[in-house]
Amino acid sequence: MDLQTKLALKRPGVIRRYRYYEMHHFARDFGISTPPNLMLFNACLGWCAKAVDSLADRIQFDGFRDDTFMFTELFRSNNPDILFDAAIRGAVISSCSFVYIYPGEDGQPRFEVIPGADATGELDLTTMLLTEGFAVLERDDFGQPSVTARFYDDATVIHYADGTEEIYEHSVGHPLLVPIINKPDGVRPFGRSRISRACMSIVDSAMRSVKRAEISAEFYSYPQKYLIGTDPELDIEKWAASMSAMLNISKDEDGDKPTVGQFSQQSMSPYNDQLRMFASLFAGETGLTTHDLGFVGDVPQSEQAIRASHENLRLMAVKAQRDFAVGIKNVGYLGACLRDGYPYKRPQFTETTVLWRPLFAPDATQLTSLGDAILKMDQALPGYITEEKIRELTGL
Repeated sequence: MDLQTKLALKRPGVIRRYRYYEMHHFARDFGISTPPNLMLFNACLGWCAKAVDSLADRIQFDGFRDDTFMFTELFRSNNPDILFDAAIRGAVISSCSFVYIYPGEDGQPRFEVIPGADATGELDLTTMLLTEGFAVLERDDFGQPSVTARFYDDATVIHYADGTEEIYEHSVGHPLLVPIINKPDGVRPFGRSRISRACMSIVDSAMRSVKRAEISAEFYSYPQKYLIGTDPELDIEKWAASMSAMLNISKDEDGDKPTVGQFSQQSMSPYNDQLRMFASLFAGETGLTTHDLGFVGDVPQSEQAIRASHENLRLMAVKAQRDFAVGIKNVGYLGACLRDGYPYKRPQFTETTVLWRPLFAPDATQLTSLGDAILKMDQALPGYITEEKIRELTGL
């Protein structure tokens, strides 16, 4: 399959997940309980954004160990705080983002993040590098590609909408487009999005519950009343009668009077219970807690309780760190090849490892416990506890 066709098939799914993340999607209404004039009313929930940010914000790059080829210098010249955040967040949303590498004006490699909706390629499952790549670098105001690029082992070819092209040759030996993949496997080598089909389905159901609750709140706030036995010629201003503190209805000439009543007031409890049920389903799907989704308990949680309740989230973040470390190393590897103008072999970089900050910042109580443990380990194994080990444990 041509890469441009492959991207066109993949793009709608990625755009859909970005719409859920940005809360621009519209939940389909069943049209059963919604009045016709409120069919276009749409509720909004930020649960998908919370699921993405809760994972992406915890994954913080902290440098390299055994940085023989000076990867750190390459990333420092490319705004690493923004680069890593954009690449990781994009991969969590769309399952895969890409880093486009090109020579800068000073000859140093430049890195640019391309979202998963604008790039694709053929993946080598052994190295997780591309054998060929395609990306849309710019789009016009109507979303149509105006600048595209094809990536080969020895060149990058830039195509413009007017039919012209530019060719940048290199000696790296790999296409200068690197995938940053979240949760790859044998079935989906380009990974899986954190905004799964289950997440989207649950959010749609929760949005419909919020919509029904919002509509029912009008009746809950102001119960419906009725009059039985009024004179057909009697003109009653309905809104004024409803809001009046004292309603006076006289008997007719026969001495009869109408019957005034009120329908039973609707309860909001069923909607609250239903929304809490969907929150529990979403929390179970994403490793969050209902507390994270806005359902605050009466009893404040301790740091240990919060950490224990987020154990599933911690495991997901550790897995994501392993996945993203491969892509980050590949970016540094190709950047070093482009910088030095020499096609290094990938096994030369096996000793270089990516370091991450702790997923949960330790509090004062945990620091005290870590201090005792570090002291005992240093006494048992002199020289084992180094500054790097302490930083891995505490982030300090």
